[in-house]
Amino acid sequence: MALHPLVMPLYLVALLFTQTSFALFPLKVKWYLGGAVVLYGTLIPILVIGVLRYFGKLSNLHIHNRRERTLLLGVGMVAYLICAFVVAKVPQADFLRKFVVAAACCELLCLVVSSAWKISLFMTSIGAAVALFVVMNTLGMTPLFPWLIGCVLAAGLLASARLYLGSHNPWQVLAGFLAGFVIMMIALLFL
Repeated sequence: MALHPLVMPLYLVALLFTQTSFALFPLKVKWYLGGAVVLYGTLIPILVIGVLRYFGKLSNLHIHNRRERTLLLGVGMVAYLICAFVVAKVPQADFLRKFVVAAACCELLCLVVSSAWKISLFMTSIGAAVALFVVMNTLGMTPLFPWLIGCVLAAGLLASARLYLGSHNPWQVLAGFLAGFVIMMIALLFL
């Protein structure tokens, strides 16, 4: 659960605001941007899950049912798109906007794929995180190489856990990781 897709934005925002040029932003701006990402990337999806579970619209919190998964991915995608709009109001935060748009695109891809096949949302999330660190290190934005290595190791552990628990097969894990990685790379480099 420490690497759940809903908590990944918390880690990444905390890291961006402490280890990169975002650390130089005024505290008020950091609260605005960080609050937007946490609200739309974590809190709103958790609240929606809670409300749906309370009203019996979710069979369990593992969300294996395709219809339930599609609904929650749609909610996540819309929440990230709203977040991108909110973050775009701070022109200096263009990198963060790209990150949020990539998250929405990851949700969209998983939504489309999930209609026919199960893809690992956990691996999509961590694949995107690895790509974020690759881009930041490659472009020389910030020397975050130790964080990149840690994220790659965490991705390996997470992939092993998903396979060990029988939540996914190797192709679903690989597809999830590659989807998140490629989408984040494209968004950060070309949007």
